[in-house]
Amino acid sequence: MANEVNLNLDPRTFMNIIPERRAAIEAAPDTPLPTDFPLNRLMRAFHPEHQHLVIEAVETHDGDAKSYTLVPDRENGTDSLAYFSAGQYVSVLLEIGGSKLYKPYSIRSSPADAQRRRYILTVKRSEGGFASPYILDTWKKGRRVTITGPEGNFTYEPLRDAKHIVGLAGGSGITPFYSLARAITDGTEDCDLTLLYGSRMADGILLKDEFDAVCAECGSVKVIHILSDESRSGFEHGFITAELIKKYAPAGDFSLFVCGPQAMYDFVDREINKLELPPRRVRHELFGQIGNPERYPGYPPDHVGKTFTLTVHIRAEQRQFSCSASESLLVALERAGIAALSRCRSGECGFCHSRLISGEVYIPPDKDKRREADEKYGYIHPCMSFPVSDVALELSMK
Repeated sequence: MANEVNLNLDPRTFMNIIPERRAAIEAAPDTPLPTDFPLNRLMRAFHPEHQHLVIEAVETHDGDAKSYTLVPDRENGTDSLAYFSAGQYVSVLLEIGGSKLYKPYSIRSSPADAQRRRYILTVKRSEGGFASPYILDTWKKGRRVTITGPEGNFTYEPLRDAKHIVGLAGGSGITPFYSLARAITDGTEDCDLTLLYGSRMADGILLKDEFDAVCAECGSVKVIHILSDESRSGFEHGFITAELIKKYAPAGDFSLFVCGPQAMYDFVDREINKLELPPRRVRHELFGQIGNPERYPGYPPDHVGKTFTLTVHIRAEQRQFSCSASESLLVALERAGIAALSRCRSGECGFCHSRLISGEVYIPPDKDKRREADEKYGYIHPCMSFPVSDVALELSMK
């Protein structure tokens, strides 16, 4: 046969291999085998579990906000900073009283700044907030800070997004857009940005001078300010409506990027629906922690104000404490001093993924981002799960 293979199955052929192998082993150097490889080092550089930084400078802004320039803390083992895409965030590890938590903040600086070994985070005081007042009141120059590697998908992707981005921002939601504007200016990103930024008063516009400088430097970035609480020449007045978006959006194709507080999302999303854009052209940044779950459809109204018992299983350890029906299980864990794994606090990233052993939780329907398998086998995201009975939870910890 033309394709017949001649196999020599004589055992002596295989026996002759043994001395050849022994000779090769004897001739080989006794250098220890490597335990680390270039690919592993590259992975850790781009996706570190934690980065240890030092606050190099603090800048105070109008509107009760500050910017923190962070550089590597070499004494604690961080020599460089992970690269990121404009629009990504890092989660800051905080210990406030007896609580331990991760709080996400968008990186304000350009990705090119990471190569210069610095990040800039801008933090604005939020009404009723827990993390922002602590940061603004206690973070000083020279303080050591621990953060995660960059995360998030609120980034420009040429294969998915139009070349022209129309950004809708409110409050501290301006920070990822500033990173994108800087990236466009320095050539890291190749797109155009028209930004509609809503503020209450002109005196409280966050990063206005910085954006003015960017617009003067780069013709691909344009910013329109909308003031809700005052009328002033040179500014739009009111809220970000469909008519206002149409007024400033390009005539051709464009993508909408939205970042701001939950109240802004509730209003703007109704306006965006009027534009009838393809779903792929509308992007939302993560909305973050929510409270008052009774505002969402399907929440049992008789549970408002109730307190339940949360039993947590962490490996062989078991802890039990009370939790309020109005706060997520993640917040309850953090108040108890448990540094539960988390990143986005919005139900999307899956870092806080945990098994519900018993009990019932309420998850706002439009915030449930679990995989079908998670729902089938009893896994939840504690950041978006609110107790409606006593709950037992198996927590994943590193």
